[in-house]
Amino acid sequence: MPGLTLLGLTALLGLRAGAPLCLSRQLSMQGHYVLGGLFPLGSTEDAGLGDRTEPNATVCTRFSSLGLLWALAMMMAVEEINNGSALLPGLRLGYDLFDTCSEPMVAMKPSLVFMAKAGSRSIATYCDYTQYQPRVLAVIGPHMSEVALVTGKFFGFFLMPQVSYSASTDRLSNRETFPSFFRTVPSDRVQAVAMVELLQELRWNWVAAMGSDDEYGRQGLSLFSSLANTKGICIAHEGLVPLPHARSPRLDCTQGLLPQVNQSSVQVVVLFSSARAARSLFSHSLHCRLSPKVWVASEAWLTSDLVMTLPGMDQVGTVLGFLHQGALMPEFSAYVQTRLALAADPAYCASLAAERQGLEEHVVGPRCPQCDHVTLESLSEGLLHHRSFPAYAAVYSVAQALHDTLLCNASGCPTREPVRPWQLLENMYNLSFRARGLTLRFDTSGNVDMDYDLKLWVWQDLMPTLRTVGTFDGRLTLQRPQMRWHTPGNKEPVSQCSRQCEEGQVRRVKGFHSCCYDCVDCKAGSYQRNPDDTLCVQCDQDQWSPDRSTRCFPRRPSFLAWGEPAVLVLLVLLGLALGLVLAALGLFIRHRDSPLVQACGGPRACFGLACLGLVCLSVLLFPGRPGPASCLAQQPLLHLPLTGCLSTLFLQAAEIFARSELPPSWADWLCGHLRGPWAWLAVLLAMLAQAVLCTWYLVAFPPEVVTDWRALPTEALVHCRVHSWISFSLVHATNATLAFLCFLGTFLVQNQPGHHNSARGLTFAMLAYFITWVSFVPLLANVPVASQPAVHMGAALLCVLGILATFHLPKCYLLLRWPDLNTPTFFLGGCQRAGGREGDSGKKQMTPGPVTSPQ
Repeated sequence: MPGLTLLGLTALLGLRAGAPLCLSRQLSMQGHYVLGGLFPLGSTEDAGLGDRTEPNATVCTRFSSLGLLWALAMMMAVEEINNGSALLPGLRLGYDLFDTCSEPMVAMKPSLVFMAKAGSRSIATYCDYTQYQPRVLAVIGPHMSEVALVTGKFFGFFLMPQVSYSASTDRLSNRETFPSFFRTVPSDRVQAVAMVELLQELRWNWVAAMGSDDEYGRQGLSLFSSLANTKGICIAHEGLVPLPHARSPRLDCTQGLLPQVNQSSVQVVVLFSSARAARSLFSHSLHCRLSPKVWVASEAWLTSDLVMTLPGMDQVGTVLGFLHQGALMPEFSAYVQTRLALAADPAYCASLAAERQGLEEHVVGPRCPQCDHVTLESLSEGLLHHRSFPAYAAVYSVAQALHDTLLCNASGCPTREPVRPWQLLENMYNLSFRARGLTLRFDTSGNVDMDYDLKLWVWQDLMPTLRTVGTFDGRLTLQRPQMRWHTPGNKEPVSQCSRQCEEGQVRRVKGFHSCCYDCVDCKAGSYQRNPDDTLCVQCDQDQWSPDRSTRCFPRRPSFLAWGEPAVLVLLVLLGLALGLVLAALGLFIRHRDSPLVQACGGPRACFGLACLGLVCLSVLLFPGRPGPASCLAQQPLLHLPLTGCLSTLFLQAAEIFARSELPPSWADWLCGHLRGPWAWLAVLLAMLAQAVLCTWYLVAFPPEVVTDWRALPTEALVHCRVHSWISFSLVHATNATLAFLCFLGTFLVQNQPGHHNSARGLTFAMLAYFITWVSFVPLLANVPVASQPAVHMGAALLCVLGILATFHLPKCYLLLRWPDLNTPTFFLGGCQRAGGREGDSGKKQMTPGPVTSPQ
């Protein structure tokens, strides 16, 4: 309030210091339409309502400056409307203001007076109250939710419009229970939402919550708790604060709750309380030496002198809360000054005394005896933080509804008929009105939409000032540089049960509170979707993620690529094997008529080498991205040529076995057939058997291209899947049988002196075959699926190199290094002898001489 105003008020009151005023007589005024008013002008803390034994009168002893300022704001609004011509030209509003003492039972008596029939002191009983005309047209007030819940139901029965300027409990939004209730302040639900957003914005998720043990505190605490739980805010301690005059067992509970809060890690306390209960709680907390905390205040005690003036309040910590914005009323201080000046004027007071005393004086007694002893100090502090606009706006809402009911315009109000409360009520639903340039509108629940300021207590001397540090208009906006904390270095307080988890971690809750948790890393293949998740989310099968990831990545296809090191090594090995095969084949073709090549089978030996070359080329089907055709062709194109090679070796092994182990006559006959067309028939039959097995394998159990999403950690493995390992093994059966028979036919054959030992080369060739493919089985079973194509390639190439190294290459070495041994006697042996007996009956002894060569 400006200094000049205070000085003027001091001058006016100074001459009559200590003399009673006549302010209580100004609380009523005649008019065409009278508005009732319910204000907390006093309190009943010392009245002992709980000890009453008779329904006698109740005296409210303690004075409330805030209630008087609300009443003066209503009076100011009525005078403005009467002095203007915008709303009710030619009409005057009157008012009857009474004290509720902040008690429902006290408020009931003036409520009955309001509903008394005009000109009488009683409420008549009718079946139909449509034509009933009570003393007042509408009621402004009361301020407390607990009082409004009682009066709201009472006035709702008569459909009497009631506009509260402070009752904010959400229960009053129920239109079925309170059909005629309106208010010019937002519901507590909006304030609770703002509180929760404040805690979220400052990352305070571990708080204590308390509420006064009345309707306002219980309902506000319940609203806050439910909203906080949905937003992941944990309430570590919760309790109700008893009212100062209550003999409640909760007092001991509250006294036990404060030490628990003091000993815990909670640094923030939300207090949804009336001013009297808040003062009682802080008195006890200061006595118990509660460590400084952040107190999130509800609107009811944020600006209360009862709390602000409590000694030691500057030691409780940081206090901040939300206050509805409303509109500025700069003339209000001057109006209060004028009213107090008139109350000190003897002539004005005498004029009021000359008027006829109202009937209500005999019923409710003096309206406000404490108001006649008001002092400058008792009002100046309240004017610093007054919240009088809602009471002022409530009058304008009724005036606007009356304007619409009477069809008023700039020239006057054509309709001068009596207006009954229910008629006025019809025009108040969804009403839009203006007060001090601010447009307000009642919604379907009777609430107004009004923004909030976030206020912070900043201590200056013995009283705090309110600093705006944020706004809430459905969305919270903070002015962090303006905020001041009680902590050392003005560091923003932290109130969390557990530290914030890092990226890629989820919360494993400990105990009953979701805010107390351990941080657990998300493993590979899962990720953290939201910061508050308690479980890691598994990636889709076509995605992957590393440890502690916050997202998944697409898997790229993986297969045995041509450029991989293993494939390059195998291709070098392929080149070596194919080069040796071609070299041996070329040498054999060049010396096709030589005894050595003839002993190896002649054309069959060249056919066998060509088959080995095809085996080498078949491994080119394994690298690269698998396709349906390559998967089907891999095994047949590998095993059919191998069968052709092994069948030629088997024929040679059979020839060696016959020459060594059978009688000469049988051996000559068998050797003759093994070197004729029958030999090619045997090769054809072996390959035909292999072809039948391969056809059955492809038809019954065809390999297919599949994508394995789990074989590799970050890639999708594309490979050929074998449906039946038994059928896969049977494909090897023909070759294994040929190799086994070949090995049996040469392993025990005795070496003939002076002849080439072909049996030894065949034996080692078969050993190389068995070693390769027997090693292939466990290796294929144990390597990862991604490496199996490389194992196939390696086995095929090693098999070819083994046969070449043990059988064909030694022959090539003899052709090149020992050409003098390339004779029929040394290589053809017994078969030549058999042919010789057919042309010469004499037996000829062969003497090879002292020739040494690799055997």
